[in-house]
Amino acid sequence: YQQKLQRRKTETRYIREIIFGRRRTIRYYQISKKETPDLKGDDSWYIMTNLEGNIQKQVAPLYSLRNWIEYGFKQIKDELGWADFRVTDYTSIERWWEIVMSAYLLVSLQANYFQLESVCSSKNESTDLSTSQLSHHPLWEEGTTWKSALNNLRLILQPYTFYNLIQPWLEVFKIPKFRRCFLQLIEEMNHFLGFSTLCFSGRSPFHFLTG
Repeated sequence: YQQKLQRRKTETRYIREIIFGRRRTIRYYQISKKETPDLKGDDSWYIMTNLEGNIQKQVAPLYSLRNWIEYGFKQIKDELGWADFRVTDYTSIERWWEIVMSAYLLVSLQANYFQLESVCSSKNESTDLSTSQLSHHPLWEEGTTWKSALNNLRLILQPYTFYNLIQPWLEVFKIPKFRRCFLQLIEEMNHFLGFSTLCFSGRSPFHFLTG
């Protein structure tokens, strides 16, 4: 069969079912890069599954998703604090995981938007909103990876986050111009629609409060 790869078109691989005596509920498969027997097993994967039916053509593509699942868990652990909860009861832990998974989904959707915009820019086309002005930020990353999307989203969120952190001091020391500058910067960030331009006809359902 032909295995789809990220950086190459396809790669020919071979799969066979291993049956000991008779087929049982748990089934075993060998996936190999070689057509000849791989005695050392250096270029083979051995899979155990309880899937039913004629699954020979499905086993390998399903197993290949494992790499992306592991990649996702690495990001939510390293970048989004999946294991950094400070609660002990299961309900609270579950809620924390829901928040982390939601954040991962939003960053993933945004990463797809950055990838699309990169393709459009290379073809001299334009999406509903260009990030060309935002990309002048010295810490902006031009890459189209998930981590690049996370970095850039953090930069976009910074004005709103910092404003809320400093707002109590602005109640103590009245500096109207300082407040207006912050709110103006937040309003500029509101013009960034991101992936919502692909789903909501150019109108963002998300908006930072500026009042």
